[in-house]
Amino acid sequence: MNVRWEEHGWERIAPGVGRRRLPGWDATVGLVVGEDAVLLYDTGSTLREGAEIRAQAQALSGRRVTHIALSHAHFDHVLGTAAFSGTRVYGAVGLRELLLRERESVLASAVRHGVPAPEAASAVDALVVPRHPVTGEWTLDLGGRQVLLANVGPGHSGHDLALFVPGEREVVFCGDLVEESGEPQAGDDAVPARWPAALDRLLALGGDDAVYVPGHGAVVDAAFVRAQRDALAARFG
Repeated sequence: MNVRWEEHGWERIAPGVGRRRLPGWDATVGLVVGEDAVLLYDTGSTLREGAEIRAQAQALSGRRVTHIALSHAHFDHVLGTAAFSGTRVYGAVGLRELLLRERESVLASAVRHGVPAPEAASAVDALVVPRHPVTGEWTLDLGGRQVLLANVGPGHSGHDLALFVPGEREVVFCGDLVEESGEPQAGDDAVPARWPAALDRLLALGGDDAVYVPGHGAVVDAAFVRAQRDALAARFG
């Protein structure tokens, strides 16, 4: 299909690879289109947002989303997942158990950050958790292209999953391990002492010439990731 990504509010990063910066919290969702399968990285903050992303992804790819990778457990990255039926959902090992155990905390965080309580409750009630845990690295064949899911955390959270997309212009989706639009946020579930090492693993995945896609903000390069790594090491000792 000859569809312009920009017409749907998406930024095309490489052939068949793009992302959208969602309104509200500026969270990023990523899309990778193969010949046989379509992978979405994160799903938005509500069921309504997830349904909008689903429709856009289908318009861009000509097919429904078949695989979802969740970068971590925070509400603005996971609460749209139930809008995608019949998908294979991946997350860092332990993410499934965390989401099942901490539903009320996810709900409270969403409401505290401004999601209307009924909308947040509906998304949490319908929450789809990963059934495919990634302990180290997991290669997925999307047809004509392979992508790599990498459990690179902990850091920003206890369960950080990155996505590496090979190609002429290699792309690394970083989740909130990297943030460009503000200082990296370290909540109660962050593991600050191990965060710099997680960024080292991202840099090892992509190398100096890759494009790095933060969880919030504009696309960056390896130099930005390296500088943020050094700042985090100084910040957290």
